[in-house]
Amino acid sequence: MKILVTGGLGFIGSHTVVELQNEGFDVVVVDNLSNSSEKVLDGIVAITGKKPIFEKIDLREKESVQGLFNKYQDISGVIHFAASKAVGESVENPLLYYENNINALIYLLQELQKIPKAHFIFSSSCTVYGQAEKMPITENAPVQKALSPYGNTKQIGEEIIQDVTKVSAIDAILLRYFNPIGAHSSAFIGELPLGVPQNLVPFITQTAIGVREQLSVFGDDYPTSDGTAIRDYIHVIDLAQAHVVALKRLIESKNAEKVEIFNIGTGKGSSVLEVITAFEKVSGKKLNYKIVGRREGDITTAYANTDKANSVLGWKAKLTLEEALASAWKWEQKIKR
Repeated sequence: MKILVTGGLGFIGSHTVVELQNEGFDVVVVDNLSNSSEKVLDGIVAITGKKPIFEKIDLREKESVQGLFNKYQDISGVIHFAASKAVGESVENPLLYYENNINALIYLLQELQKIPKAHFIFSSSCTVYGQAEKMPITENAPVQKALSPYGNTKQIGEEIIQDVTKVSAIDAILLRYFNPIGAHSSAFIGELPLGVPQNLVPFITQTAIGVREQLSVFGDDYPTSDGTAIRDYIHVIDLAQAHVVALKRLIESKNAEKVEIFNIGTGKGSSVLEVITAFEKVSGKKLNYKIVGRREGDITTAYANTDKANSVLGWKAKLTLEEALASAWKWEQKIKR
């Protein structure tokens, strides 16, 4: 079965391609390389022994998307990662986020609805909950007004998918995941942001290895135990495997509804300072960090209730925060800059 993975050379995408190939799927990877590198293909091959088909395409170009589906008419499923994903950047450049995250989704769905039975896995986010009133967050928590254009694109994306599946043969699963971190245990692939990292863990590892002089901790006046924001950090391998489980659920027609929604996280929240302490423990490195003001668009606390994913999907996060940080550090030490 041929599966299209958009953004397949990115952080989560590349790890999902590995898990798909390990499960025997044929994979077509699409990426415009705006925040990734074609060298990631080498890492995928080193792990799996198989090179996925790769097409360098910008999904904002409608004709390119049409051409892709004309070329690969046996695509039966799509796992859609291709999107801009930084909260802070989205506040500064909202039109980039609306163009990239919404247009690409529409063009993909326009082609998918031509297929007799199509499977669609959407890379959604816990940002759709905003600052949820209750912890841990369940799938029934109300979708709050987005605090950033990035979060808004995920909300709009979910609404578009809900509308399209009502009038097409597309079945979809929306995975609302929390904060992916870590790298493959082989250190052949990992998180490789271009430019200054927007996420905590790559900034930590780059500071530890000397690429960055100092790590900024955004705010220590949140109403938490140590004043820093709390997130649910999930190992990227666990997250990648959740996508494969979700895809198989659709292929085997086990889905109970046209659109199903699952939280993907560990169910445990960790503060920024707790992550820093855990990293220092597994790496043996002392981090140079400073407390700075809060970052616009950030919320106080978010961690998942994963009961639904555990019981309905049959998926559960297995790897710890320390294992994720150790793998991220191993990857950072292997990167040739």
